[in-house]
Amino acid sequence: MGKIRVLVIDDSASVRQAMTSILNEDPAIEVIAAAADPFAAARYIQEEIPDVITLDVEMPRMDGVTFLRKLMSQRPIPVVMCSSLVEEGSETLLQALEAGAVDVILKPRVGVADHLNDAKMRIRETVKGAARARVRARSAMERPATPPKLTADAVLPPPTGRAMSRTTEMVVCIGASTGGTEALREVLEALPANSPGIVIVQHMPESFTRAFAKRLNGLCQVGVKEAEDGDTVMRGHVLIAPGGLRHMMLERQGARYVVAVKEGPLVSRHRPSVDVLFRSAARNAGSNAVGIIMTGMGDDGARGLLEMKQAGAFTFAQDEATSVVFGMPKEAIARGAADRVVPLHAIARELLQATVR
Repeated sequence: MGKIRVLVIDDSASVRQAMTSILNEDPAIEVIAAAADPFAAARYIQEEIPDVITLDVEMPRMDGVTFLRKLMSQRPIPVVMCSSLVEEGSETLLQALEAGAVDVILKPRVGVADHLNDAKMRIRETVKGAARARVRARSAMERPATPPKLTADAVLPPPTGRAMSRTTEMVVCIGASTGGTEALREVLEALPANSPGIVIVQHMPESFTRAFAKRLNGLCQVGVKEAEDGDTVMRGHVLIAPGGLRHMMLERQGARYVVAVKEGPLVSRHRPSVDVLFRSAARNAGSNAVGIIMTGMGDDGARGLLEMKQAGAFTFAQDEATSVVFGMPKEAIARGAADRVVPLHAIARELLQATVR
C-alpha cells in the first residue's frame, strides 16, 4: 500500500503547520493539503480524495460538525476530529462521533514542546487507525523515534495462577478503541437495569470520558459514570476509565470489587490501557470475570484477554464484519484469547448469558 494521504482542516495556520509536520515525519503518512475552512477543503476533495481528514471543530463560515454531516451524507471519508477539548466542548465532540467521525485527538499546543512530543505518537496512530476504518454514508524513510512499547508488567505483575473460587457476583471487563464509542453505546443500551457490574477502558483523550459517561447514563437502563479511585463495582452500574492520564484496575476488597485509578506509564502505548484492566481482572477475579475486546486499532488488550482466559474467565471478541477497525479483536483471536467471536449486535446477549450462574 502507498502512503496514507491526509487532508488537514483547521482555521489556525500554526496548527495546520504543526499537524502537517507531525504527520509528514511518519514515512507511512503524507499530508496532501491543508485547508483553512471547509469550503477550501471541499475544493481540494474535488481534485483528490484523501484517505483521512483531520477536522477542527470550531471554524469560521462552517463549523466542523456541520461539514462532517454533509461529508458523510455525500462522500464518506474517515474523519478524525481535532480539538482543544475543553470540558464544555466534549458534548460537541460526542455529536461528531454520532455523525460518523472515527476518533478524536487533542489539538497540538503549538509552542508547548512537552505536550507536542507526547501528542505526536497518539496523532499518528489515530490517523493510521482511521485509514483502516470502515465508514458508511450517513443521512443529512526511517521511522520517527517512539518510546518503548511497555506491557502491563510496568504497572502490575502477571497473574500467579487462578484467582479465587467463584463468588455470587460476576464482573464484566470491556476494552475498546477506534469506533468504540458508538459500539459501546449499542451494547450498553441493550442491557437491562439489573445487569452485572461492568468496567470499561475506551481509549479517549482526557476530559472526554466524563461527558461520554454522562451521555450514556441518559440513554441506558444501567447507570454509567466516569470511574473514580475506590468506586465499587455494582450490579446495574458501569464504570468508564478516565481518559488520558491514569490506568484503571480491578481490585478485591472483601466480598466486593472496587476499581483503583492510578498513575502509571503508557502500556501498549496507551493510558488507560486495556491490558492493565484485563490483567488486574485475571489476578483478582479469575473465573468470576468475563472479558470482551471490541473494535480498535493495535493490540492493546490482546495479551490481557489471554491472561483472563488462562485464569478461568470467559472471553470473547467482536467480529471483523461489525468492527470499525479490526485490530484489537484480530490480535486477541490470533493469540487464542477469545472463547467466542461475535457480531456487535450479539455482544449484550452473549454478555448476559456468560454471567448467568
